[in-house]
Amino acid sequence: MFTITKEVYFCYGHRLMKHQGKCRHLHGHSVKAAITVMAETLNEQGMVCDFAEIEAAASEYIDEQLDHNLLLHKDDPLLPALASAGERFLALDEHPTAEYLAKLIFGHIAGRGYKVKSVTLWETSNACATYSEF
Repeated sequence: MFTITKEVYFCYGHRLMKHQGKCRHLHGHSVKAAITVMAETLNEQGMVCDFAEIEAAASEYIDEQLDHNLLLHKDDPLLPALASAGERFLALDEHPTAEYLAKLIFGHIAGRGYKVKSVTLWETSNACATYSEF
C-alpha cells in the first residue's frame, strides 16, 4: 500500500462546554491537519495522486466551514447572541474537539473519492488527535 500525506493549516475558535478545565472558555487554535491518502497502485504518473489535489479537496471544506470560524456545539447557549450580532459560527452536532474535527475533514475528503487512511489534527505543537476507519 502506498500513502501520501498533505499538511494544511487553518485557525478556528471554540469552547468545550462540559470540559472541567480552561477549555470550557472561548479560545482559539492555529492547527495543522495531516491528511493521509492511500492507494494499492500508483497512477500513470507514478503517484498516489498529486499533493495539490488533496490540498484543493481539503481547502474546499476547511476554507468554507472551519477556517477563522467559531465552532460550537449546537446546544451552546451563545448561539442566539452570536446570530443576533451577525457573527460567523458553525453549530456542530458534536462537541468541537480535535477528534471530531479530524472526523469531519476525513469525511469530506473521502466523499470526494479519495481513499483516506487518516486525518491527524495537531491542536498544539505537542498534542494531536487522529481519525481513521482502518
